[in-house]
Amino acid sequence: MTQVNSVCGPIDSSQLGFTLMHEHVMVSGTGISECYPDLLGPDWRARAVAALRRAAELGVKTMVDATTFDLGRNASLLREVSEASGINIINVTGWWLDVPRFLHGVGPNQMAAEFIRDIEEGFRGTDVKAGLLKCAADFDGVTPPLEVMARAVARAHVATGVPIMVHSYPTGHVARRQIEIFREEGVDLTRVKIDHSNDTTDTEYLKWILDQGCYLGLDRYPGRLVSPHMRTVTMKRLMDGGYTDRLCPSHDCVCLHIHKELPDGSIPHEHEFMRANPEQFLYIHRFVIPDLLEMGATEQDIQTLFVDNPASFFAGAG
Repeated sequence: MTQVNSVCGPIDSSQLGFTLMHEHVMVSGTGISECYPDLLGPDWRARAVAALRRAAELGVKTMVDATTFDLGRNASLLREVSEASGINIINVTGWWLDVPRFLHGVGPNQMAAEFIRDIEEGFRGTDVKAGLLKCAADFDGVTPPLEVMARAVARAHVATGVPIMVHSYPTGHVARRQIEIFREEGVDLTRVKIDHSNDTTDTEYLKWILDQGCYLGLDRYPGRLVSPHMRTVTMKRLMDGGYTDRLCPSHDCVCLHIHKELPDGSIPHEHEFMRANPEQFLYIHRFVIPDLLEMGATEQDIQTLFVDNPASFFAGAG
């Protein structure tokens, strides 16, 4: 099997176990946790450890942390939380949506070189190495700055063999352009996962993505735009269509985030993402898996979705 960089060192893809393929220990913006940590609320490090320990108690073994530099990646925090909770954390390099004007004009080869260093040498100032690449586009489509990042990620993938996760916007069929760019860059599409795909119930579009060879990240639970139940109905329809072996359910949970002041001047105890999903990393175990089983899925299907598919994605056995 393939060695995968976790924040605590390489692990074999066959040892990932039950894996959540798109989560966030912390989203805060670049440098916030180092410079303005009180904005994250009280005892934020302990709260993160406690949340992952609860997930571990339900059988979660590995978690992909999709937090890029522009989302406030904190490599030392991820290592601390991984060691304290016992959950393997695989962090990404690449870029989300916030490309500052200072990077406009920087080319894809320049950014690819930076991403390759994150994979081969580690994030600057640490020996924590990225195990996955990430790029993004949303309702505006693949804008010129985001195309630079997509091509940079594609070139880093070609150079290293590390797979790619893609923030996409299914309502706008944005993955069509993202996949076109990957084809132009020589990316192996069986090493690509198109995420946030359960923000739509358009199975025709989702099957098109799968038919290109990609994996699907069905990774927004409970989500906002589509009800949790219909997200699971859509997943089961794809399973019934023969695509079980390339689906990766997850939450896109944000454990730590900025606690934003309310109009009356008070600071809430829980941030907005916690209020939207108080179950955090437990939601799938408590609601999605029982719903799937009630719809006729088998225990082997659950094993495929959460154990076999992540292992195959990282191993390149797609």
